[in-house]
This record gives sequence, C-alpha cells and structure tokens, in this order.
Amino acid sequence: MEDSKSADFLERFFLNCGFGTRAIHAGEHVGQPQHTTHTGAIYQSSTFVFQNVAEGAAVFSGERPGYAYTRLGNPTVMLLEAKMNALEGKEVKLRDPEVRVSSLAFSSGMAAISSTLMAICSQGDTLILGDVLYGATQHLAENVLARFGVRSVEVATQDLDAVERVVKANPRARAILFETPTNPTLAVTDIAALAKIVKGVNPDMKVVVDNTFATPYLQRPLSLGADVVIHSTTKYLCGHGTVVGGVMTTIRDEVKDKAYSIVKDVGGNPSPFDAWLVNLGIKTLPLRMDRHCENALAIARYLEGHPKVERVYYPGLESSPGHAIARQQMGKFGGMVCFDIRGGLEAGRKLMDTIKVFSLAVSLGCVDSLIQHPASMTHACVPRPKREKVGITDGLVRVSVGVEDVDDLIQALDDALKAV
Repeated sequence: MEDSKSADFLERFFLNCGFGTRAIHAGEHVGQPQHTTHTGAIYQSSTFVFQNVAEGAAVFSGERPGYAYTRLGNPTVMLLEAKMNALEGKEVKLRDPEVRVSSLAFSSGMAAISSTLMAICSQGDTLILGDVLYGATQHLAENVLARFGVRSVEVATQDLDAVERVVKANPRARAILFETPTNPTLAVTDIAALAKIVKGVNPDMKVVVDNTFATPYLQRPLSLGADVVIHSTTKYLCGHGTVVGGVMTTIRDEVKDKAYSIVKDVGGNPSPFDAWLVNLGIKTLPLRMDRHCENALAIARYLEGHPKVERVYYPGLESSPGHAIARQQMGKFGGMVCFDIRGGLEAGRKLMDTIKVFSLAVSLGCVDSLIQHPASMTHACVPRPKREKVGITDGLVRVSVGVEDVDDLIQALDDALKAV
C-alpha cells in the first residue's frame, strides 16, 4: 500500500484540490531530502556531499536521483518547479494523466525566455513573435538570436487570419511566442483558437505564451493548447519586489530536456534563496490577485470617464476589443491598466512627477502600486516607428495597480491629473 505521506501520493492528492490549496501545499514535499520543517527549507549551498564514490558517479551519470551542484539542481528550486507544475498543469494532467508537465526555474524572466527559445530554435529556423512584446524580448530576437541565424517575423496575434498567413509563409518557423494580455497595450489573444490554427498548419511548431501579466491564477495556457508557458517570477508570483527570476512550464519533454541542458551549459539557474522567496509569494497569490483585479477594474472605470484621459486599455472594460475573449479564457482581468493622457509626453511627465502613493518605477506585480512611461522606460529600446505603430505612444502611461485601499489610489490619480 502506498505511503499516504510520500511525495508522489501528496502531489496527486493536491492536484485534485483548488487553486488556493495548491498554491500553499503543492510541491512542498518534492525534492526535499528530509521534509521535517513546516516551511520548506532553504538549501543555500553550492554543492552537495556524496556518501561514497559510487553514489557520486551514479548521481552525475543520471542513474539515480540526487543533488550534486546547485546549477544542476537544488531541493529548494525543485520545490518551486513542482508547485508551478501543479498550478499551470492541473487541467492538463486531469484530462490526460500520462502527459508529463515539467517546469524549470531561472535566474530571470529573460533567462527563461532565452533558454526556451534556444531549446526550440536552431540556426536557419524562424521564430514568429507577437507584434507587441516586452522590449527586452524583442531586443533578444532582433539583436541576439539573429546573430546566431534565427530569423524572426512579427504578427498581430489577435488577428487569427494574419497568424495563419504568417505560419503558412514560414515553413521553417519552430515557435510562435506572444503575450496575452500584451505589455503594455493589454491586447488579448485567443490562445485556443491560435493554437488550433498553428497546429493545423504545422503540428511540430511550438506555441509559447508569456503568461506574466495573467499568472496561472487567472489564465492557464497549457489547458488551452499552448506547449510552453513562461513567467517572470519577479512580478506577481513573488509579489513583493524582492526577487528577479523566471520559470518555464511545458508539456513537451524535448523542450524541457534541451532547456535544462542550456541551464547546465550556459547558466541561468536561480539562487535557492530567490526560489524560496518566490515560493512564499505564491502562497498568497490568489488573495493578492483578487485585490489587484478588483482595484484595477475600479481604476480603469474611473479613468475611462476622465476628461484628461484619451483612451484606457484594460480587458475588463466592456469597451475593450479583447473583452469577450478575456471573459472566456481568464478568470479575472488582471492588475495592469494603461491609458493615453491628453497632452502626450509632457502631460505624462507632469502626472508621474506629481502623483503620490504610486511609485515611479519599472517592473510590476508588486503589492504596492507602480507607475511608469513605457516609451522612455520599459520599451525605450523599441524604435519609435514601431512603438507608434502598435500603440505605444509618448502619452501612454502604464500602471501596476497594487493592493492598497482603492479610494486612496483613485484620489492620488485624481490629484495628479488636476496638476496636468
């Protein structure tokens, strides 16, 4: 009879639980040499001691499980990876228990993206990108991957006909990478419909979704047909602005295995302490995201009626072009709000220099509210013609709505807008 306290048994048990229970309990018993602490221990060690020569050889050759060196694996990091398997992969596993859901944690979101793309693409291949991406992702494709012979093309992934045309026109395409909602314009892509189109044209092509804005609490791309999902754990998963990290979860063994080889050869593994902090953050993810979403919707509605605001970008608004799809594939609509302020760059600068409560800072997903100017900050590396084409104007302001009292946030915005 199977031990009811074994790691495998507990993982199967918690897989059947709700999201909040999985966020707290899933993964806590995986990879721990001796699980006796209430909170998962931090194995803050670069290397691990073998009992004898034979054991060391067996671990290094992969003949038996174990830990040798933290770049190759660490109990604290494995705990985080197991938790992400449960959060992103529940629906996939329950639908087909034979599917293997695998996660890898990284030292940054960009390490997760770059390692994943290097695992999928080789010299001479094509990478299809969404036309609105985090600036560093676009810079990676155009200025790093291109040097190694990986060509990239862009498409507005909300336009499914355009996606089909681009996939058909690029038989050497190995992956399509997109965000939904996008950073910073919050456009929404129908993941299930896109995956169906892509697989219908090229079954071997990988659908890769950057799910940072939505988190697995609001949206689970693997259950909608994606092959790989990526997060910057720096953001909502940690939630407190104390970590730089990333994670990739996939149902494709070959992607996980190749990405793991890249981590071994190139680096990019997270520190155990960072993994521990992210795991702590995930435990409160559902509570935080509910408040983020509630506050963001209230602020979006306030801004939509303000005379100094030209346009509001938020998928929770009925006026948003992506609202219907967001209602279909997201639990709620997220904590990010963007808006175009009348008066352009100078008006935006005045707003951000004047506002209280909100911190002027890049990044997002913290418990406290942040505000920034994409054109001169997070997307400054994107050429102006491209920025303007996709809607990243000089007057665009991006707000990461925190969990403060929403009345205080609205008052802070109202006071600052009066000064514009």
